[in-house]
Amino acid sequence: MRLALLILALVIPALVLPASSQDRDTAFRRLAERYFDEVYFPFNPTAGTSAGFHRYDGQLEDYSRAGVDRQAKALHAFLGEFERFSRTGLSADAASDYDLVVSNIRGTLLTLESIRPWEKNPDSYSSGVTASIFAVISRSFAPPAERLRSVIARERLIPAVFADARRNLSNPPRIYTEIALEQLPGIARFFRSDVPAPFTGVADAALKASFGKSNAAVLDALKDYEAWLRAGMLPQSRGDFRIGAGFYRQKLLYDEMVDTPLERLLEIGYQDLRRNQEEFRRVAAEIDSRRSPQQILQELERDHPEPGQLLATFRGVLGGMRDFIERQHIVTIPSPVLPLVQETPPFMRALTFASMDTPGAFETVAKEAFFNITLPESDWPRQRVEEHMAAFHRGTVVSTAIHEAYPGHYVQFLWAQTLSSKVRRLLGAGSNVEGWAHYCEQMMLDAGYGGGDRMLRLGQLQDALLRDARYIVGISMHTGRMTFEQGVGFFVREGYQTRANAERETKRGTGDPTYLVYTLGKLEILKLRDDYRRMKGPAFSLQDFHDRFMKQGFPPVRVARKALLGDDSPAL
Repeated sequence: MRLALLILALVIPALVLPASSQDRDTAFRRLAERYFDEVYFPFNPTAGTSAGFHRYDGQLEDYSRAGVDRQAKALHAFLGEFERFSRTGLSADAASDYDLVVSNIRGTLLTLESIRPWEKNPDSYSSGVTASIFAVISRSFAPPAERLRSVIARERLIPAVFADARRNLSNPPRIYTEIALEQLPGIARFFRSDVPAPFTGVADAALKASFGKSNAAVLDALKDYEAWLRAGMLPQSRGDFRIGAGFYRQKLLYDEMVDTPLERLLEIGYQDLRRNQEEFRRVAAEIDSRRSPQQILQELERDHPEPGQLLATFRGVLGGMRDFIERQHIVTIPSPVLPLVQETPPFMRALTFASMDTPGAFETVAKEAFFNITLPESDWPRQRVEEHMAAFHRGTVVSTAIHEAYPGHYVQFLWAQTLSSKVRRLLGAGSNVEGWAHYCEQMMLDAGYGGGDRMLRLGQLQDALLRDARYIVGISMHTGRMTFEQGVGFFVREGYQTRANAERETKRGTGDPTYLVYTLGKLEILKLRDDYRRMKGPAFSLQDFHDRFMKQGFPPVRVARKALLGDDSPAL
């Protein structure tokens, strides 16, 4: 009996000992792979195309209520699997990846079940299907005929999407319906002109005839959808765009891993706003103390290229920026290839001035990256053109190029291509991506780019004030502290923006509640840099810090902070 008990005492601990960290990591990677293969991409085939997984190219998201329910059910099932698996025993890197996947699932469920854009936002249908087609035509990852087949397959499913929209939409906010109507003319032009353009050389007559039918059906469906929105939905659009404080806190927690109370976040935002306003006044006084800061800003806003020269102006600054970064040892740039500067695609123009469109993390053929710039429309009156171009004055051209390309989004994308973790290459946080790009605007001038040109600094500060206004307006509107019109006024008065840009920015904030991520992430990165500098002492170098930050991918800054500092100290 004693011998039997002794054997049990020896055997039982061996049975319950946790597997090695390496074995646990391998098991987690398999589970994460299943999540991507069974839920993430099947329910988001456009994301599959964009990521470089082209087996999804002929599929389209299921916009029906039944499709929403199926996705939510699958997400709940996988969340249960991850929770039963647990992060215990994982290596530090795998544990962080585990947190990223679980947060992604919870954030998606919050969107589907609580925020419910499928029920409230008409633009999510029209712009959503447009993005699906754009993902196929924007890069030559396959011969034109093959990509045309994928376009046809997706286009044939689009009319049903607008039928789903009619069934799903219920009392949307009026501003959402207005934004959808504002976007639709550009979307129609996209399908009429841009979609056929890559396929003019396709020789297969039957294939082109099929495309003619599918594309015409999409154009008819768009026309009907616009008429229905204008006559049927707009008068009934009385809903509230605000998501409320509770959902706002959850969204920040799941998307950005930020649990700072909203009152404290607002305090931080106002403090940064006042700092930037004071610095703006100081720099303006150095330029000309006899004029007000607003007068100097008006002069700066008139210092912009003509619309026809805007793309060439941006192309002209990129090479010099790259040379400065390498000469001053700012950050390692993994590739010598420059992004391609082009006009923003029509369906994206209503809500963005500039953007970076990089190839997917697993794209192996079409590796071009596009730096999109929104030009004025040809039918705009001169005053509207001038207001639009004021956002592209000499100072903001530089800060925008830094933000989107060097060393902002484009450089971070190049680093992401070197990561071994599939989770890190696919999942991340806006506070890291946008925070890094916004941080770079200030960091580059601090490092000497522009040779101390005060007008460039003024442009950088104006962009910082724009992001501060986003931060404060986003929280304030969605928690009931501020109306839409008060948001517009805040952008003009406190963010030093033109009325046209203020309206565009406030519209964006109604559907993008957490566009505070620019300033939020920048402040997190600045604090991390200061803490890392203290830890490293005399061994600190800017390039070392930036390279180590880039090696983390683009997770919430809290994840990068733990990797660089080895602790869970506060990110703000």
